[in-house]
Amino acid sequence: MEQFIIRGGKPLRGMIDVRGAKNAAFPLLAATILTKEDCVIENLPLIEDVFRAIEILESMKAEVNWIGERAVKINTKRLNPVLIDKKLVGKLRGSVLFFGPLLARFGKVFLPVPGGCIIGARPIDTHLDAFLQLGIKIKGGKKGFVLELPKAIRVREVILNEFSVTATENILLLASLLPIPITIKTADQDYQIQELFKFLKRMGAQLRTSNLHVISVKGKPRLKGARTKLIYDPIEAGTFLVMIAATKGEALVRNVEVQYLELFLKRLRDFGVPFRIIPRAKGRGDVRVFPWKSLRMDKIQSFIYPGIHSDLQSALGVLATQSRGSTLLHDPLYEGRLKYLEELNKMGAEIYIADPHRAIINGPTQLYGTDLGTFDLRGGAALIIAALAAKGKSTISNIYQVDRGYERIEERLQKLGADIRRVNS
Repeated sequence: MEQFIIRGGKPLRGMIDVRGAKNAAFPLLAATILTKEDCVIENLPLIEDVFRAIEILESMKAEVNWIGERAVKINTKRLNPVLIDKKLVGKLRGSVLFFGPLLARFGKVFLPVPGGCIIGARPIDTHLDAFLQLGIKIKGGKKGFVLELPKAIRVREVILNEFSVTATENILLLASLLPIPITIKTADQDYQIQELFKFLKRMGAQLRTSNLHVISVKGKPRLKGARTKLIYDPIEAGTFLVMIAATKGEALVRNVEVQYLELFLKRLRDFGVPFRIIPRAKGRGDVRVFPWKSLRMDKIQSFIYPGIHSDLQSALGVLATQSRGSTLLHDPLYEGRLKYLEELNKMGAEIYIADPHRAIINGPTQLYGTDLGTFDLRGGAALIIAALAAKGKSTISNIYQVDRGYERIEERLQKLGADIRRVNS
């Protein structure tokens, strides 16, 4: 029951480092189930969701050793899925990724329904439908599911009902331990998928992308251990870039995966936010943001990769309150993403929510500090941005949601000159 106390109105200045990619960590942790050999994952972010995923592995008797500040060695040779911590699974949306690898390795498993952020219904229907297409037997309902592999998988093609990142990952994980060719269509190809792709190939699976949004997999009944280093988090990088812009600050964001933020960065520049990219490695660089003179945002639409990530829509929504004129905000993916806009209206914003997927933001408006509550991880980050840009004091409650995805965010922002404190409520 901790809170953030923020006194806004100070431009952010200095330098901040981006940590490892949260959403890419989950499928890699799940992939360790596919082998009885050691796996090493480096550059893990030290955040609540990663800790919970590791605890779920440990509850099944996986051997997990931290071999560095951000590196773990995992061995699942003695894994027992019967022992899985059902309460933890019920709290973590990413636990849905244990379905595929556990089923592939053990043939039959029971798993409770995964939990997570309230950003819409987010059912796991697409996952279950994909499993059913392969002939997998499914029994269960509200409390959980029993999944069982058929004696022989005759269907070798899966067409996902939607561009689901986690459903794509689940079938990739399942197929990598099956010694038959399986094609996944309507597959997502965002950074999480590409990181998993790289890891599974190192473990011995044969994977390729034959056409747009099509992935071909030929697994092996025995995969080897592998070592990988997570990319830096594109979502965290984008959040910090908008945060600096919203306060009209000047700061350097280090380790930005520019390759996954091309459209996002183009739109920032279109809106009037000046920045400079300093290349560091292939597809990655440091980005210095400068104070803007005039901000004009016409439309923000989040969409599947290579579109603007839905996870960055809420940050851009805050920035739109400082833009001249009206901005159309459209998130076709999740019907609960716009809840944070109600909190912005409490701060003095002029926002009209047309429906669960669209809103009109009129600006510029002066935001004023007030008491705020977070509903989800990215909405919580958006409220921190709003509080930093606002005049006066803000109190943000339910900050566990933010801790799920941003490592010690208040300590890192303090180094940029932000007046932010963590207190017990």
